[in-house]
Amino acid sequence: MSEPTVHLLGPFHVPGLSARHVRVYVPPRRAPMKPPVLYLFDGQNLFHDEPSFVGGWHLHEVGARLAARGERVPVIVGIDHGGHERIEELSPFPTRAGPGRLELLLDWMRGGLGPHIEHHFGVSTDPADTGVGGSSMGGLAALYVHLRAPERFGLAMSMSPSLQIGQGAIFDWIDAHPRPRASRIYLDAGALEAGGGLLRAAERLATRFVERGYDPHSLKFVAAKRGAHNEKNWRRRAPGAIRFLFGRKWRR
Repeated sequence: MSEPTVHLLGPFHVPGLSARHVRVYVPPRRAPMKPPVLYLFDGQNLFHDEPSFVGGWHLHEVGARLAARGERVPVIVGIDHGGHERIEELSPFPTRAGPGRLELLLDWMRGGLGPHIEHHFGVSTDPADTGVGGSSMGGLAALYVHLRAPERFGLAMSMSPSLQIGQGAIFDWIDAHPRPRASRIYLDAGALEAGGGLLRAAERLATRFVERGYDPHSLKFVAAKRGAHNEKNWRRRAPGAIRFLFGRKWRR
């Protein structure tokens, strides 16, 4: 079997941020319906090893394996980060790196990138078919984007999210916003991250989601006992996250 193709697009102009490439994996289409789509941050790390200095997640190979089993697989859209601007552009809150400019990235995803992907790759526009995800700062950004724009992104894949950013501002921000009508969240963290502090914070966040009515169909929380904060661990957990979010069509 030949290696699955990853399309390199761009560079795209992103108003207020640096230009960047986007990487797209398209699974084999087995049905006439429009395929679901998953937008992921830190696109350099998602597919091949070469663009990532620590090794890629090989999601194109994951997608091909799942598709070969007849499972539902999304078009995977990897958005490259902006290099030294990464922390600021993926943060919705002020940090020592700057004021936080995730809203600029979200505006482009909704008004520029999303329509481009929909037009050229024929993906679904249904929020129940549209996910956003990432790890570390990308995991924090995914939670925010999903809850900030649930009418566009109904699914979130939040791996080892940087919940400490802005002194834990995401907790109060989530409490101040209503639960989206359609929402499905994958959340994880490892026991070896931040001396166990990140796992404790993620457990606290998962408890808040349950208190807001999330159940095992709409929330999956994974506590990785040996999980560390690195690409190897996220690569290992990514297939399970994709299967939970996209394994079957879901609506609240």
